[in-house]
Amino acid sequence: MLIKRALVLASASPRRREVLSGLGLSFEVIPSTIDEQISRPLPPGEMVEQLALRKAEDVARSCKYSLVIGADTVVVLDGKVLGKPADRREAYAMLERLQGRTHQVYSGLALVETDRDGQISRRSVRHRITRVHMRPMSPDEIEWYIYTNEPMDKAGSYGIQGLGSFWVTGIDGCYTNVVGLSVPLLYEMVRDMGYSLIDFTKFGPSDGRTRR
Repeated sequence: MLIKRALVLASASPRRREVLSGLGLSFEVIPSTIDEQISRPLPPGEMVEQLALRKAEDVARSCKYSLVIGADTVVVLDGKVLGKPADRREAYAMLERLQGRTHQVYSGLALVETDRDGQISRRSVRHRITRVHMRPMSPDEIEWYIYTNEPMDKAGSYGIQGLGSFWVTGIDGCYTNVVGLSVPLLYEMVRDMGYSLIDFTKFGPSDGRTRR
């Protein structure tokens, strides 16, 4: 019987874990510990791709015969990148800027394949952009939302899958990209590497084979 290649998520994000779990995938979570600082300014798409790849490669070094997923997400408004807020004051400032306007969410996705010796054999990295439209928020609403603590670990200080959906009036593009991991993009990238996401589900072939 052939050994099935393991699927590994290189992220501690509960949202990304929920996305993969919702697909019925069988995977392991090994959070990356890299420093996410970028040494020089980069366009948002290039930045999220670089960080996603660094996370995947960091975890891949400890994984044998695996396909490691790395991801990174930022919110962009007027060309400025908004990451996770450092504190409540910064969260308030971000939400005050985003309310009543349209912004872009960039999510980078990297796949790193390792062989049976734990060596990196292939890499793939891409990103996707989704436009998000937000309704106006009053100062009291912003204060209330921050009080829930939901904004504090999220790019742009809001979660579209949670209470933040109160103020999202629509999106142009992929919803799961805003959550932090684009499912359609993951499907395409896995397929382009010669696999199928079906092979990594809990309902895959009983003999554990992974199609190539």
